[in-house]
Amino acid sequence: MPQELVVVISLALIFALLNGIHDSSNIVATMISSRAFHPRAALSLTAVAAFAGPFFLGLAVATTIGDQVVQPQALSLSVVAACLAGAIVWNLITWFFGIPSSSSHALIGGLVGAVVAGAGMQALKLNGLWIVLIALFTSPLLGFIGGFIITRVIYFLVRGASPRVNVLFKRGQILTALAMAFSHGTNDASKVMGIITLSLVIGGYLSDFSIPTWVIAASAGAFALGTSLGGWRLIRTLGGKFYKIRPLHGFSTQLTSSIVILGASVFGLPVSTTQVVSSAIIGVGSSESLSKVRWSVAGDIMTGWLITIPLSALLSAGVYWLIVHWPG
Repeated sequence: MPQELVVVISLALIFALLNGIHDSSNIVATMISSRAFHPRAALSLTAVAAFAGPFFLGLAVATTIGDQVVQPQALSLSVVAACLAGAIVWNLITWFFGIPSSSSHALIGGLVGAVVAGAGMQALKLNGLWIVLIALFTSPLLGFIGGFIITRVIYFLVRGASPRVNVLFKRGQILTALAMAFSHGTNDASKVMGIITLSLVIGGYLSDFSIPTWVIAASAGAFALGTSLGGWRLIRTLGGKFYKIRPLHGFSTQLTSSIVILGASVFGLPVSTTQVVSSAIIGVGSSESLSKVRWSVAGDIMTGWLITIPLSALLSAGVYWLIVHWPG
């Protein structure tokens, strides 16, 4: 296998690892903050489920990312390497500052920036790209609305119940956490599978876009390992800075998020787990009172969402320029 292809696959697996570290907070933050799980138990449980997700729930998202956004025949491995490098740098920056930015946005932004810099706009499949962008930007709205409605319904169903109902919501988070981790692994790990398979097609190792089993296992394994390590800075942001999370909030947030992410995964739509969970947390809190949510924190996160795609695109375009013009 050529050295350039080995480098690209290695970068993809590093991105999967960082994606798992970065996004583990999305799954476990509410269950840890509501004291439903010990942090290490929560991370271990979600890591196992995230690894299993792509094997059981399909690879539609991988096909969307690797086969419906760009023209493989117009690309080089240097373009893919620049895409991944830009997304990795952005993930490290946001992880360091505890900003729950979207790894999905970073990957899409990096892909667009590197492709345009290396092959021009004609290498993009605009219809597929628009579908991806629409999914990324509408899923947070669905998370907010779903969290708001589901929480209102839950409050109606448990009206008059004693405080012991919190035990039910704590235990219920075992099921919602598993569902969310399954859907999370299917959606996020599959993006890396799509990039690696795209690289194999570009490198001539595959004649068409068919995902090898070893790519599934390697991508899911790197993603699950990252999830088990946990992004503690981001867990603190999502788990406590919006408002005080109680068991009902954790259960409702996870139920909402798993429905949105699983639905998107089934239809091959890549969505941002960070966005969906954050917006669901805001929707759940808003269902009780708009004043309950610290909107300044929500505003900071939304700003992070908006700038991720253009900045990661610029980073990847810059990395591609360096690759092409590096002496020697």
